[in-house]
Amino acid sequence: MAIEDDVLVIGGGLAGATAALAAAGRGDRVRLVSAKQSTLRHASGLIDVLGYTPAGDGPLVEPFAALSDLPQGHPYQRVGPDAVRESLAFFDSIAGEAYAGSGTDSNALVMTYGGTVKPTVRYPVSTAAGLASDDRDTLLVGFETLPDFDAPLSAAHLESTGVPFAVRGVTVQFPGLARDDAKLTRYAHLLDRDERVCAVGDSGAREALAAAVEPHVEGTSRVGFPAILGDERADEVRADLADRLGADVFEVPMGPPSLPGTRLEDLLYDALEDAGVRVTTGVPVVDYEPNAEGEKRVDHVIVDRNGTKIPHRADQYVLATGGLVGKGIRSERERVFEPIFDCHVPHPSDRYDWFVDDAFGDQPYAKFGLPVDRDLRPLDATGNPEFSNLRAAGAIVGGYDFAAEKSGAGVSLATGYVAGHSAGAEVSDR
Repeated sequence: MAIEDDVLVIGGGLAGATAALAAAGRGDRVRLVSAKQSTLRHASGLIDVLGYTPAGDGPLVEPFAALSDLPQGHPYQRVGPDAVRESLAFFDSIAGEAYAGSGTDSNALVMTYGGTVKPTVRYPVSTAAGLASDDRDTLLVGFETLPDFDAPLSAAHLESTGVPFAVRGVTVQFPGLARDDAKLTRYAHLLDRDERVCAVGDSGAREALAAAVEPHVEGTSRVGFPAILGDERADEVRADLADRLGADVFEVPMGPPSLPGTRLEDLLYDALEDAGVRVTTGVPVVDYEPNAEGEKRVDHVIVDRNGTKIPHRADQYVLATGGLVGKGIRSERERVFEPIFDCHVPHPSDRYDWFVDDAFGDQPYAKFGLPVDRDLRPLDATGNPEFSNLRAAGAIVGGYDFAAEKSGAGVSLATGYVAGHSAGAEVSDR
């Protein structure tokens, strides 16, 4: 006997979580099924819309002004600018005070650990004091045991971009940690709990860290740390350090694994629980069965639970399993394909046309994904919907290069919102 739901979302990243929350807002029985741990913990935690045009122009100050010029088939062109704005408002209602930037369509410029600036419309409050548009002098602090963030190099790169402030970088020893293989959560938990650290007597980790950094502040009005300043008590840790240093303290978003990404995951999954969404992780969807009466509908999908095949049936489905990186789209030597429903993925027949020799060029494979209609239903090779009750969201949707455009989170949010809302509306109208 199949497990029954109204809406089944396949995929647990930003797009999948947003789709499930949007569908749940219609009062339906919603389930989210994910094959693995959410990819959110590998993301920066920033919510972008559009940082650069497909032609490379940018960074953009007003991303919405550029949406009308996007090419046919781009996900934003499919859902429309109003839906993008609605999805941001939806995110604001979920994020609350954890994120800054609500109420504006304009991009902010957030410093990154590589010494660049990233255009983004929503950003964790932990980064708010570190915007590159702020002209206050800045000190960046790195740790000897955290080589991923070279603060002096990052500062030099930022200066070369022409930021409107003086920036210095310094590397110090993180109190109580001597190994360079400690997990980021170890740093965060030391500060969360303000643990006593032997290397500095009876001092707690926060006091010891402030003591190590204070000699380098030299009147600087803001200090940036890699994004490891606490997990469950991040706001408290940041405020404590700011008080001890006499300067505003902010976090610089890091590469994966990412504490801001983990915090975003916690925020969204808490919201899913509050909304009554059933969440099942670690169980991949491996196949489907079409409607027995010949309609172009998905009847049910097959979930693999430790080798046991279990049918899950829903009225509506949202596919949010990711792109080539997330394995929602897969490639072999002769073809590119979507592995669950075998949806059409347009691509050149010659695999040597999937890429160009210039590593920084416009790579065709970056845009591989499912073509969709304005209701986000995947289209077959003739331009007709593959299934009437299947929608796609997030990186599995083709027609854009999220890495070049700095649009990945925004597309996931907008398509997830539209797909989930539309799926919920279909159920409500039946």
